[in-house]
Amino acid sequence: MTFKARLVLPVACYVVLLVSALQTLVVPVVANIRADLGVSTSAASWVVTANLLAAAVLTPALGRLGDLHGRRPVMLGVLILVLLGSVLAATTSSLPLLIVGRVAQAASFGLFPLAIGMLREELPPQRLTGAMALVSGMLSVGAGFGLVVTGLLMRDGGDYHELFWLATALTVIGLAGVWQLPRRAGVATGRLDWAGAALLGLGLVLLLLPLEEGNGWGWGSARVLGLLAGAVVVLVAFVLFERRVTHPLVSPRMLSHRPIVVANAAGLFLGFAMFAVFLAVSALVQTPHDVAGYGFGASVLAASLVYLLPGTALGVVTAPLGGRLVARFGAKATLVIAAVLAGAGFTLLAVLHSATWEVIAGALIVNTAVTFGYAALPALLIAHVGPAETGIANSVNSIARSVGMSLGTAFVITMMTRNPISASVPLPHESQFVTVFVVGAVLAAAAAGVVAWALPRVREPELTVAEVETDDVLGAAGLSVR
Repeated sequence: MTFKARLVLPVACYVVLLVSALQTLVVPVVANIRADLGVSTSAASWVVTANLLAAAVLTPALGRLGDLHGRRPVMLGVLILVLLGSVLAATTSSLPLLIVGRVAQAASFGLFPLAIGMLREELPPQRLTGAMALVSGMLSVGAGFGLVVTGLLMRDGGDYHELFWLATALTVIGLAGVWQLPRRAGVATGRLDWAGAALLGLGLVLLLLPLEEGNGWGWGSARVLGLLAGAVVVLVAFVLFERRVTHPLVSPRMLSHRPIVVANAAGLFLGFAMFAVFLAVSALVQTPHDVAGYGFGASVLAASLVYLLPGTALGVVTAPLGGRLVARFGAKATLVIAAVLAGAGFTLLAVLHSATWEVIAGALIVNTAVTFGYAALPALLIAHVGPAETGIANSVNSIARSVGMSLGTAFVITMMTRNPISASVPLPHESQFVTVFVVGAVLAAAAAGVVAWALPRVREPELTVAEVETDDVLGAAGLSVR
């Protein structure tokens, strides 16, 4: 294997870590942005909302461009756009310009499907499962990294612009890494389906916007219901349109083939689980016990470092471990294991959350489940799509995870704000946290059942025990497979 080919895995890990770090860096500082710019909370929240909406529009188009024109040039273009957005966000004190910077940063979401496509092109089959698992695990690790770094930089009232300068530096490193990757031509033929991309982007915006804003607008309001109805109409029109196009953005088979549909449903749940546990645990541990009768009164930094970091940092180990499970037992079994683990973690949090170790253990179990699930999804997808569809298939799955993250965020925020203890104590009741965790456990059980029932039986994994043990990615997990 050439030197450039050996760089593919570490560079792919880095850029995917960058994706999720850019996503979570800003979440804890929305209040700081509101205070600094003198805008309303609703206006400031657009630094998060606009990023997510732009990602929904850009990700499928970027994945398809990578299939058509090669992964490396598209990745370089994405990182240049992210760099420009990061510099703009770091230097502006204008909310509209900050939002423009965040929209540019949203192109980073396309790096995950592009990285998975490059792994498929450059790595031998015996290394592919473990490599995809490790790269997928970086989604969870990067999210935790973003939260921790934000806590460290903002612990003494720091300037949120420092976060964007950090993003700038991290993006430059990513550019240097991607520049060294092998050059390959595109594997797909045809052209980008601009009309289909526009329809899909519009439908996703109509879907995600009410999920992000529903708590402020009111879930039964005409705006929320109208946008959701509009999303259904536009997405149905998108499916009908794709069936009539010579070179569709998303092939009709990808929208109806059961394994791919199940993979996207699993991605939806995993996105929900990851953000639900991040937000709920963070809010729970920061609640002052002497005021609410529960919680630990932790700071933002302590919430990140003590309660959330163990689970996300462990992803470096659990990601290759998930790859070994996929290699030995298959993606279906690994997804079921992930859903069962998530259910166990949410159940533990629902029943036991009065001691620090209980919360850490529950969050760690859920994060491990998410990492296992992320390890299985790319393997499941590439088993059912050709090389020419690798980028777009993983792009659609990335969108499913993003929708799940939006649902998890909206659900937790709604539960945390709907019924405060009193007007003078604007904190949720302990039972509201329990409800979040119980819903997570119920959804996990449903996900396990759907995956076990709906995914067809497939051939046994191609890797033998000896190959698993000697693979330099899977072998790092230290699990004996018998």
